[in-house]
Amino acid sequence: MTATPWNETDRLAALRSYDILDSEREPAFDDVTALVARICDAPIAVINLIDADRQWFKSEVGLGVRETPLETSFCRHALLERDRLVVADAASDPRFEGNPLVTAADGLRFYAGVLLKSPEGLPLGTLCVLDTRPRPEGLSAVQAETLEVLSRQVMSLLELRRALKAGRQAQSRLTAASEALTDSEARFRALADAMPQMVWATQPDGFHDYYNARWYEFTGVPSGSTDGEGWAGMFHPEDQERARICWKRSLETGEPYEIEYRLRRADGVYRWTLGRALAIRSEAGEITRWFGTCTDIEDLKRAADSKDVLSQELSHRIKNIFAVVSALIGLSARQYPEAKDFAAAVRTRINALARAHEFVRPHTDTSRPTVGSMTLHAFLSDLFKPYATLDGRQRVILSGDDAAFDDQAATSVALLFHELATNAAKYGALSHTDGEVALTTRNEGDRFILTWEERGGPTIHGEPDRAGFGSTLATVSVEGQLGGRLTRVWAPEGLRVTADLPATALSRRRAAQNVA
Repeated sequence: MTATPWNETDRLAALRSYDILDSEREPAFDDVTALVARICDAPIAVINLIDADRQWFKSEVGLGVRETPLETSFCRHALLERDRLVVADAASDPRFEGNPLVTAADGLRFYAGVLLKSPEGLPLGTLCVLDTRPRPEGLSAVQAETLEVLSRQVMSLLELRRALKAGRQAQSRLTAASEALTDSEARFRALADAMPQMVWATQPDGFHDYYNARWYEFTGVPSGSTDGEGWAGMFHPEDQERARICWKRSLETGEPYEIEYRLRRADGVYRWTLGRALAIRSEAGEITRWFGTCTDIEDLKRAADSKDVLSQELSHRIKNIFAVVSALIGLSARQYPEAKDFAAAVRTRINALARAHEFVRPHTDTSRPTVGSMTLHAFLSDLFKPYATLDGRQRVILSGDDAAFDDQAATSVALLFHELATNAAKYGALSHTDGEVALTTRNEGDRFILTWEERGGPTIHGEPDRAGFGSTLATVSVEGQLGGRLTRVWAPEGLRVTADLPATALSRRRAAQNVA
């Protein structure tokens, strides 16, 4: 299949018509990248729009930046393809020869992207996933289908954005050109009817007065029968009150409406659906309309649930391996009493590693571990036990102010210090017998500062040329999940890392209760 002919001038004009470049992050797009990264088991996922001299990311997972130069872009190659591009191993692909994103340590190796095309067939960018390891097998059929479906979802969001923009512009010209507004509404209805999603609109008070054709196709109800408050009866009885409260809150505050509920299909089957709505405001800030969508997410939830089950099963087996190894060491110690002290030390390390694994592995809401009333120092002391000497001397020395600590911060903190300790054991202070780390914590009003200082290790000759994936993950844990700042100083005597966090970051649940 040959790609539709296009030129760069028309392509850039189409891209700018969406008024999307350099806009703020939006949950609707962030949900797509988070979901596709999870289903494709990829550390990086991006909604990428190709500008004249850069690639700009409307949403990203695993990168931590909003744009990069076009010269190193994988996605610019996708524009020259048909509908998709899959690179099993970029290191062996001549198109990426000498690309610093590929040749660097922990460089990108795998890429799979699907084009984002305007209705006229002009390529705007891609929805893609990337990995630092090659994947000769590519994506599974379910993963590939998910990437295709979600790329259409992205375009639906972009088209709705353009339609809403057109609606606002038409509304501002109402007094001068009522005919222009009528034409815009007709285009919106035509566009909404062509969308795979269910689209609806309400008056400022929440009275539903418009549904597109897809709504009636899905629900099978007569036209107009769900106007006003009739829509609520289409939800599963267990979800109706929850949806009513959520919608009422949005009407009262003007905040975006977002909820998952089960919607009754024409055949009587309830399907999980994602409902979203945004308020349209006048220049004076008054709400004039609400526009919303309903997206069938039943299949995506099933796929995500299946992956969660697989992840939990894998984690369970890893935990069993830790238990078996610990038991074998204990059995060997009974057979060789002279190794009793050594065996006890090794078992302590293995048990501590098993606990660290429980916090750093991916979790669902139900599988996420809790730390109860554990403090930060108690948690970190447990995490660093594997790095103690055989006689029990701790090599990561904790000092300073302790802090309340809850499960909402546990995974992010565990990821950060597991990464730092692992690197110190391989390359830094803990790789030398006499090396150690000083971890100082201090409370400074509305900030909480953690400082990691390595000493007694090999001499450092400067900052690495490129941050590895683990270092990027540590940065995301602090800056993306805990809302703090992470700085690194590559001093000759040893690495110094400072995590500057909001004081509430380590115990968000308690902070929320205090506010309430």
